Amino acid sequence: MSLINKIRERSGLAVGVIAVSLILFIVGSDLLGGRSTLFGQNDQEVGEIDGKTIDNQDFQAKVDQIRAQYEQQTGRAPGEQEMVQVREQAWNQLIFETAYQKEFDKLGLTVSPDELVDMVQGENISPEVRQAFTNPQTGQFDKNQIIQYLKGLNSVPPAQKAQWASFEQQLSVNRVREKYNNMLQMTNYVTSAEAQKEYTAQNTKADAKFLFVPYYSVNDTTVKVTDSELEDYLGKHKDEFPGANTRSIQYVTFAVNPSKEDSASLYNEIKSLARGLGGAKNDSTYARQNSDVPVALYQTIGEMPTQLRAAVPTFAPGGVYGPFREGNTYFIYKYGGTKKDTNFTVRASHILIRATAKTDSAKAQAKRRAEGILKQIQGGASFEALAQSNSEDGSAQQGGDLGYFKNNGGMVKPFEAAVFGFAGTGLIPRVVETDFGYHIIKVTEPKTNILYRVAGIGKTITPSEATTNEAYQRASQFAASSKTKDDFLENAKKDKALVVANAERIPETASSINALTDARQIVRWAFDDKTDMNAVSEPFQVGDQYVVAVLTGETDKDKVTINDYRAELTAKVRNQKKAEQILAKLGNASAGTLEAMAQKYGAGAVVETAEDINLSTGFLRSAGVDPVALGRVFGLKTGKRSKPFAGESGVLIVEPTRIAPAPNVADYAMYKTLLQQNQAQRTPVYMNEAIKEAANIVDRRAKLY
Repeated sequence: MSLINKIRERSGLAVGVIAVSLILFIVGSDLLGGRSTLFGQNDQEVGEIDGKTIDNQDFQAKVDQIRAQYEQQTGRAPGEQEMVQVREQAWNQLIFETAYQKEFDKLGLTVSPDELVDMVQGENISPEVRQAFTNPQTGQFDKNQIIQYLKGLNSVPPAQKAQWASFEQQLSVNRVREKYNNMLQMTNYVTSAEAQKEYTAQNTKADAKFLFVPYYSVNDTTVKVTDSELEDYLGKHKDEFPGANTRSIQYVTFAVNPSKEDSASLYNEIKSLARGLGGAKNDSTYARQNSDVPVALYQTIGEMPTQLRAAVPTFAPGGVYGPFREGNTYFIYKYGGTKKDTNFTVRASHILIRATAKTDSAKAQAKRRAEGILKQIQGGASFEALAQSNSEDGSAQQGGDLGYFKNNGGMVKPFEAAVFGFAGTGLIPRVVETDFGYHIIKVTEPKTNILYRVAGIGKTITPSEATTNEAYQRASQFAASSKTKDDFLENAKKDKALVVANAERIPETASSINALTDARQIVRWAFDDKTDMNAVSEPFQVGDQYVVAVLTGETDKDKVTINDYRAELTAKVRNQKKAEQILAKLGNASAGTLEAMAQKYGAGAVVETAEDINLSTGFLRSAGVDPVALGRVFGLKTGKRSKPFAGESGVLIVEPTRIAPAPNVADYAMYKTLLQQNQAQRTPVYMNEAIKEAANIVDRRAKLY
């Protein structure tokens, strides 16, 4: 492989995507006058950056540059989704060249010609260059290869020479930005007082007892919220509810599903292919040439589809199995023997019991609970039922089933060692401890390292033209009879096959809507000035379906209304009113035990304890993470009780039962270093946001693309 190909594949050059020419419909000058176009006077402006107008010609030139790099790198034209990415990259490069360069120039940050030479072939070679000129077979970097390549630059095609120039330019850009980042990161400073405060927050521990009445214990229907109350709340919390240009729609889809005739036609074709696969001397080549989807030639038992896996006991060399249908694809397979895998595959289930805290007592309690569940299973109880009711892992709803997995580091080491060290199937007779907690494990399929050779062909059912036309006609008739939102909803209700979907607060730059990918045309329709509220669209073709939408809402970044955040505001105000009700019912709560107060309050009130909490990571069980409650706990003396107060998720009364101050230490250097590292990681993010905000960026790309 030539060195230039290595650069194409490994240098991390910006990925570009094919640019599409913008088709402008020129309208008569008697309609608009002057620069009359469909979009008016700003039709050629894609935006503004730091006061500089970015016209479409400049933007398109940047897109074309990245597209050319992509084509040189991959040898193919990219698709629509990649085009979206390259336009975003082109825009970000323009921001960098305009707004960032201004900051670099202020500070005099540059890369001199001598520095660039040093980065390419000197003593301090750039990591990007090292990567491009490292031998992939040996992993060794040889500077002489760079020198030889540079000597031959005059004899290479112009396209390769231009690519190298672009590569060097990118090296300079990266170095300047690195200098800027490093300089800002060096400004981070943490005082000893800040380090001591962090140490105290992490190491001062408390045990607390608290009464908690969650807001959800009060029925929403009993609390009425008015628009004036929402307006008042929004006015007091404007910073929490920023404005944005968005649209909301409802839509229905008309799937272009293959008909029975389409399915029968493909079934006959797959049977013919099965005969060809069975007689093919080079079955893997035959399969690859005739398959619509890639099918792995060697598969473990766990990688096989369910239907093929069930056929394994009947495998005979040269036998053809199937067709098996998966969705809209038929598969056939030819079995060609086995070989050994370098890894083992197994299937197992588990029940995970987590400790409620990182203390020894909490871990011991979790272990005792896990061992108790293990004994129940050994006594004949259902593993799956106990997993569903006890496991604190996402697999609980599947009875603890983890599916198939390999011994290649996909599981934590203690878990993997226990499972792959077990012979056969069944319950592992001990609890296994990992960083996640305590596991009760059941091996459901024995470990194996057998790889099956299965040359496979997958043929996907494609709808015929008649089927496609039928779906389009249904969508067109629906749209034609739905002139308003009410018509839309009424017609959707009549057609039992249709489901109305909601898409809230779609941004102007969106290319997807919920599960609808490549839905840019719908977004542009929703934002078109000619689209009125409650208007119904014509059918849009999105993938293998037609979509009809109705515009149901809009928001404006310069004018925030309660309708923009009605659900969020209602929840906030409703909780405030619930808090008032709960506080009034509790009274001042100065006498009696918390248990007695909870009993007097009635349904909804609970009394709980929390151990070893701190200000940094305090978790109050049912109340969750509540900064207000934590502050009250650490602000009271042991044995003292707070008055009832409104927290994040309910009303609480807290009573610290133990406060253990952080032990005195002579040196807070570790915490100072930790804070400095955290600040250093955040600095580039804050820097980017600050530069973009100062540049007053106006992005109008969505009007054109």
